[in-house]
Amino acid sequence: MSEDVRLVAWVRGRVQGVGFRWFTRAKALEIGGLSGFALNLGDGRVQVVAEGARERCEGLLDWLQAGDTPGHVDGVTEIWDTPRGGYESFAIR
Repeated sequence: MSEDVRLVAWVRGRVQGVGFRWFTRAKALEIGGLSGFALNLGDGRVQVVAEGARERCEGLLDWLQAGDTPGHVDGVTEIWDTPRGGYESFAIR
């Protein structure tokens, strides 16, 4: 059985104003079993928080890094932690 984790990723590049958060939510829902959010930050990055099985979070991270996203991703910085809970689904903030 897979351990549950918390992924926090900061996505740099042209990722605001291009539907990036919407597509991130759609991908998280397609993967399934993930809760969290995607949020535009004031410095132009998008923060993605996902909680769920490690394999599912890794799948979302792979997608964020693969370049098959709207806009243009220059890089992704991530940290891994224990889940905190409190999310009902995957939201856009």
